[in-house]
Amino acid sequence: MNLDDELDRIFAARDRENMQPTIDSLLPLYASHSQNARVLYELGGAYDTAGQEETARGFYEGALAAGLEGDLLRRCYVQYGSTLRNLGEYDKSREVFATARSAFPESPALGAFEAITLHAAGRHDAAVAALLDLVVEFVPSPDIDRYKAAISGNAAYIRSLEKKRPELSA
Repeated sequence: MNLDDELDRIFAARDRENMQPTIDSLLPLYASHSQNARVLYELGGAYDTAGQEETARGFYEGALAAGLEGDLLRRCYVQYGSTLRNLGEYDKSREVFATARSAFPESPALGAFEAITLHAAGRHDAAVAALLDLVVEFVPSPDIDRYKAAISGNAAYIRSLEKKRPELSA
């Protein structure tokens, strides 16, 4: 069994309510493949799911530095940005999501989690505006299509409200 197959097997057997067996299964792979981007990412995700965000953070940063690519990179951005938000590092989380959205503009999940970060940071107008932008861009519906201009206009207006409150804009 190759490394990817083993990682897939461990991931398929995980119990989100008890991540310790998953972590215990991943640690020997980490010991023998400590620079493998996917191993670092999967271990970070396991610690994250277990509620150990500070530990997860280091593994996510290692996975990014090791050259994670493709869909795993997109997923790592979602999880890393969310971990930073959970740690109260809203500016860093927003930076991660900005980088991620630039790399993966077709991902509505990145936009949704970015909006969650904006909300957590007290930037409620920006969060609502971001969600409205996602609706316009990613919700295929004749009903939405009919009102795209109005929804986009409202998003711009709501976003402008934040700019009128300098204590919130950044």
